[in-house]
Amino acid sequence: MKFFDTHAHIGLIYDDPIEQLRVVLQAKEAGVARIVSINNSLMDFPKVYNTFKSVAGIYHAVGVAPSEVTNPGHDWTSTMEKYLSLPNVVAVGETGLDYYKQFGDKRSQIELFITQLEIAQKHNLPVIIHNRDAGQDVYDILTERMPDSGAILHCYSEDGEFAKKCLDKNIWFSFAGNLTYRNARNLHGTVMNIPVDRILIETESPFMIPAEYRERKRTMPAYLPSTAKFLADMLDMDLEALCDQLWKNSCKAFKLPE
Repeated sequence: MKFFDTHAHIGLIYDDPIEQLRVVLQAKEAGVARIVSINNSLMDFPKVYNTFKSVAGIYHAVGVAPSEVTNPGHDWTSTMEKYLSLPNVVAVGETGLDYYKQFGDKRSQIELFITQLEIAQKHNLPVIIHNRDAGQDVYDILTERMPDSGAILHCYSEDGEFAKKCLDKNIWFSFAGNLTYRNARNLHGTVMNIPVDRILIETESPFMIPAEYRERKRTMPAYLPSTAKFLADMLDMDLEALCDQLWKNSCKAFKLPE
């Protein structure tokens, strides 16, 4: 079996590039053959990209997260578009809206989000979306401005009804380690009511530690199989069959060969 971690902040697990490479090696030993590396800011992207640019199976997203809305960087759109032209960059993100932490103001967050959706459309790339306490605005904006290459609702946090509204759009639902928590009933209800061919999984490393590893300080891409096993049990599916489907879904979402 092989696994695809669709969202990991490798640069936040450890600062040291040697330790970052060790994390990826451990993931590969656990069967995690592909990882999409995520950075919240354009300033952090070059260091992580250069560490992994020659490592097979490591792909990258480029974006400005809501947390960086007050300081996206000088001439950030030009910088972002330059990075999007690099090899193995497969998505715009993460971007989106976060009303829980109240970064900047809502209008500034929305403008930042919309600009990146437009860039994703221009470059024919999917967009990875962060959504916290902003579901209605995220939905309304995607209804009007969805890139042709689709969107990934990463670390899905809404309920099943929200997911049903999104099923007629080119949207993928990515679940992290919090799916394995007993009290995550909204997530459990969601995965039981959406097609399995629209589901992705991620670690959201170093956050969202799966229940199996709750004594650890941080999540690693190597822990992804734990979430996959939990999901297989929930769906009453053979683990290998589910992994094959998740792999196909992930490759399709990021327009990569299987």
